[in-house]
Amino acid sequence: MKKLNIIIFLVISLFSASCVQKSYEQTVTLNLDVSGIQDIKTVGVRGEGKPLSWDNDLPMKELVKDSLYTVTLTGKTGYLFSEIKFTVNGEFELNEKPNRRVVFDESKNTVYEAKFNVEKK
Repeated sequence: MKKLNIIIFLVISLFSASCVQKSYEQTVTLNLDVSGIQDIKTVGVRGEGKPLSWDNDLPMKELVKDSLYTVTLTGKTGYLFSEIKFTVNGEFELNEKPNRRVVFDESKNTVYEAKFNVEKK
């Protein structure tokens, strides 16, 4: 009985140890080209994983007037990617199309370049 208990304990330990996901610090810079869009009041990003949310825009800063916006996010994650969509004036891009997938760079510093409402190839 004692051997059985030890075996059960070892099996449970192996399974529980393999389920723990390692987390690491990741910095992600999102750059969005909005050239050609008229009457821009707000530019933002929505997505999964804090500080992002699918319910509210995370505002992006204007780098080049009516052309280029950016935001930099830093935090701990156990994931290798995140899914996002950009917004202009509160309206989502790429309606009825898949979310953008931002794959995190192994260097822990990811730069993602996009043009509003244009799918990456």
